Amino acid sequence: MTGRRYYLDWNASAPLLPEARAAMVAALDLTANPSSVHAEGRQARRLVEDARHDVAALCNAKPDHVVFTSGASEAVALALTPDWRMGRSSLTYSRLYTSTTDHSIVVGGGRFAKGDVVELPVDGNGVLDLNALKIALAGHDRSAGLPLVAVHLANNETGVIQPAAEIAAIVHDAGGALILDAVQAGGRISLDIAALCADFLILAAHKIGGPKGAGALVGNSDVLMPAPIATGGGQERGHRAGTENYAALAGFGAAARNALALLPQAEALREKRGRIEAAIRARVPDAVIFGEKTERLPNTVFFGIADVKAETAQIAFDLAGISVSSGSACSSGKVGASRVLKAMGHGEDVSGIRVSIGHSTGEDEIAAFADALDRFMSRRRAAA
Repeated sequence: MTGRRYYLDWNASAPLLPEARAAMVAALDLTANPSSVHAEGRQARRLVEDARHDVAALCNAKPDHVVFTSGASEAVALALTPDWRMGRSSLTYSRLYTSTTDHSIVVGGGRFAKGDVVELPVDGNGVLDLNALKIALAGHDRSAGLPLVAVHLANNETGVIQPAAEIAAIVHDAGGALILDAVQAGGRISLDIAALCADFLILAAHKIGGPKGAGALVGNSDVLMPAPIATGGGQERGHRAGTENYAALAGFGAAARNALALLPQAEALREKRGRIEAAIRARVPDAVIFGEKTERLPNTVFFGIADVKAETAQIAFDLAGISVSSGSACSSGKVGASRVLKAMGHGEDVSGIRVSIGHSTGEDEIAAFADALDRFMSRRRAAA
């Protein structure tokens, strides 16, 4: 193993930003409860509300439409429920519709019964089959409740971006609501909740350079809201009880400010992705880059090499000092074919390596990846 490590697994977790670290350290020096009315409590409350404004700005949403959670997993669990309120009235969503390539926690259905979760197919590029969505919602039995649709805005493995506005139009025509898992999209593409026509977005701080353990459910309004999981102290306007972790939220806010400021540099990120793909093509001409024929995140490359298991390549890269993954960080420790690739029509023997980068990824890191791939392929050719 080389002495230096090169981190190319930003989709699993982005490095903690210096600005986020500094905001958290400063917040940890404050001893207070954000719900207290004294000066220290008001100061802690200000940290929470400043973070709420910053996260809202990243989504072009209103600050009072942001509900903070302990992470994206909790935000998903909060949002995926049959029980909602529309103002003061109860509202039921009787069935959840998602896609076969969504994150496992979304496919799991949250608080929906397993039999009430419908997985919809995707095409060979990993894009949701809109006709299948139309057919499914047209057949939905509204006498039992309305349809709820939850899909990722960008896939965590391939980086493929879904046509959110088109999906939203279909969902809303059927009287349903749309939740977009924007965990991977945040900070990498523009997130305008109104332009996306989504009812809710889900975010995670650590994907944009904030701390782990902080997330958000961001609404297009505060009229439609899911039934809370935890009740008690009335925090987060009654939507999520529990004393706010204002240090983590301060880091979340700093990361959101940084992400918003860097959005205009997306093309530079895309150029880096292009250089990684060129390096792959030069060394493995028959490599498959999954989802390359459709719109993808500017930072993500998911590729496969014929007759090479992803686990084998991942270990080789790791020994060379390169951190990449073989898919979702939540499932890459499990040996087996990628559920995403299978849904896209690939066989059980097809697997992929995910390379994901950020704005601070340097040319030396790209060169180190290319060199490690070159050496890996040379060893395979020599052993053949």
